[in-house]
Amino acid sequence: MWLVLVAIASSGAPDNSEATSAAAIDASVYVTLQSFETQVPGARELGRKAAGILIFPSVIKAGIGVGGEYGEGLLIIGGAPAGYYNLISASFGFQLGVQARSVIIMFMTDEALARFRRTSGWKVGVDGSVTIVTLGVGGSIDTDKITSPIIGFIIDPTGLMYNLTLEGSKISRISR
Repeated sequence: MWLVLVAIASSGAPDNSEATSAAAIDASVYVTLQSFETQVPGARELGRKAAGILIFPSVIKAGIGVGGEYGEGLLIIGGAPAGYYNLISASFGFQLGVQARSVIIMFMTDEALARFRRTSGWKVGVDGSVTIVTLGVGGSIDTDKITSPIIGFIIDPTGLMYNLTLEGSKISRISR
């Protein structure tokens, strides 16, 4: 069991020599955002209303009984890059395999964005709650009904995923 924990811990968070470059993160973020806006009616309008958007193009989750996930992304404020971040979490229970997904977090108020940026390691559910958005009839977002200060979308390669959570995930600023 300890061997599995050590293997996951050592492979879960790359060191700087293995880390994704800023240019690679930027390119992946752009593709992810374009895909999201194309697939989900109302996403572009919602993004325009957001004070900031944090995009993790690829969050890899792996586990054998004990699991973890890791991804690197970019915070965009006013259409401009505002810093790189990583997302890390651990989980316990029955799990086997590897899964990739994208995570998009929108800070809908300046206050929520400022609180996020003030912390060195922001924990979902502790430092702020992220409301995971599900789609309405016709697969569109009703932007007038979203009132949460922080909302999130979890997307797998086949589309928007439901009934998932980011609770317990830690998001920290990184240099690239």
